[in-house]
Amino acid sequence: MRLFIAEKPSLGRAIAAVLPKPHKKGEGFITAANGDTVSWCIGHLLEQAEPEVYDARFRQWSHEHLPIVPDTWQLKVKSKTAKQVGVLRKLIRQADCLIHAGDPDREGQLLVDELIHFIGPKKTVPVQRCLISDLNPAAVRKAVSHLRDNREFAALSTSALARSRADWLYGINLTRAYTLQGKVAGYKGVLSVGRVQTPVLGMVVRRDQSIDAFVSQPYYEVWANLQTEQNQAFKAKWQPSEACARFLDEQGRNLSRPLAENVAGRISHTDAVVKSVKRDLKSQAAPLPYSLSALQIDAGKAFGMSAKQVLDVCQSLYERHKVITYPRSDCRHLPIEHHAEASGVYQAIDQTLKELNKKPVNTYSFDFQQKTKAWNDAKVGAHHAIIPTQRVSSSLSAEELKVYGLISRSYLAQFLPKHEYAATHAVIEIRGGLFHARAREVLVDGWQQLFLRETDGLGTEATRATIIELLFSRVFLQRQGKTITATQAGKTFINALPEALTLPDMTAQWEATLSDIAEARKTYDALMSPLTQQLQGMTLQSRSIIPSGLNGLGSAKGFGKGKGGRRRKPAGRVVKKSSGRVKAG
Repeated sequence: MRLFIAEKPSLGRAIAAVLPKPHKKGEGFITAANGDTVSWCIGHLLEQAEPEVYDARFRQWSHEHLPIVPDTWQLKVKSKTAKQVGVLRKLIRQADCLIHAGDPDREGQLLVDELIHFIGPKKTVPVQRCLISDLNPAAVRKAVSHLRDNREFAALSTSALARSRADWLYGINLTRAYTLQGKVAGYKGVLSVGRVQTPVLGMVVRRDQSIDAFVSQPYYEVWANLQTEQNQAFKAKWQPSEACARFLDEQGRNLSRPLAENVAGRISHTDAVVKSVKRDLKSQAAPLPYSLSALQIDAGKAFGMSAKQVLDVCQSLYERHKVITYPRSDCRHLPIEHHAEASGVYQAIDQTLKELNKKPVNTYSFDFQQKTKAWNDAKVGAHHAIIPTQRVSSSLSAEELKVYGLISRSYLAQFLPKHEYAATHAVIEIRGGLFHARAREVLVDGWQQLFLRETDGLGTEATRATIIELLFSRVFLQRQGKTITATQAGKTFINALPEALTLPDMTAQWEATLSDIAEARKTYDALMSPLTQQLQGMTLQSRSIIPSGLNGLGSAKGFGKGKGGRRRKPAGRVVKKSSGRVKAG
């Protein structure tokens, strides 16, 4: 009997749907007509044991116990999923072949691997890997018929294991250490420390402090309103000379209003001479398709959606509607073999948008033979960028439609021409002063015709939803409209911590090491050994830090867990600006 172990029920049902019928449904599994059986996890069925499992003394939080470093790591069954573990234990021990169908990423690899290891088959059986990123039948059937040896992914699993255990060590020890110090300072609650969450909070705190420390200082610009001999109007901005240096700030902005007024008065109603004109032809390729983080930041800026909202919507689009591929992806490239499916994906997008009374995409001229830099097998690992599938839906909610629209747009942009424009820079002399005029002329809209006004100028990186939500739950962050700021507790905590804990440097080093482990360039010990040595000093250092500014804050809940010619008739005007605000003066 072949046993498919899926990461979640929805994936399990998708696999069963392509197996021979009739099916026999059991509690927690489905058996096909040929004897193949499909069962599933419900996310993580196992979790790291709490410190007190290793030693009962650790139930009490004390500096004397730190750092806590297990000699032999232990997992325990989650109480809510114990029944499904029982189902899987019986099936695994009956199987002649196990097929790992976890999600196609680092965590998905570990999730099923650790379950198999935890249960332990009664006999040595082959374990194969099924990689599924699209829940539609044709894609699932293809994946099921192209199984790989699970041993090919051992390094990926080791990387996830190292990450999991290292996060446990870092979080458990430093959270206990600083919570104890917070208690001494009069803080009621948990001062959680994490190798990602704390640098994220640190970034927000430092940004808030920079804004608070900012002192607005007015500066003055002079713009010349010019007209060519052909009566074409344009504007040019005055560039202060070296003789004006004493009136300029460190960014070269003029702080003297009398100087600006003097320049404006001198140039008004006089001729101007074009000293030089440079016209460059430029082009921009379409942005790459989405990773989850890129999608979260775009949806946040476009629609005010939180990272968690975007993730939840993506899961619904993937699991319920089956209109997008696997969403928990950190990749922005696509395998070349998927290029052949472009026409079918386009048809599905077009039909879905028509069904939802949205502008059809067939008004654009796509070239489905075109291959942008997005198609690159070398940059695709176990999973690829998030793209639409060939599935049509007429029942997307307003939020789902917004996210689906972003994903569809980024995919279809790959089949439109580059955006082409001419950038012109003119240097103009008026009464001895130099003025610069810049213009941008669009020659070919290309892929930019797909970009809606409300989503222009979007970013490329974001923080994982769970980290943000945790910082909110700890009352370290707060929302003010679309803006996220640090609370007083968050600011005080970050200011009390050693700077190294609040910077992203260590996380970047960890991720580099984890990538090397996943690619079998380094071993598990490359991450774990240095960390266990560093924890001794980190926990000892914590004892000298008392975050007194936290006194009376917190809650006890959760404690313990831009061709020459002549121009004429310029007129000058002064514009007063301040950093961050622009005002006509």
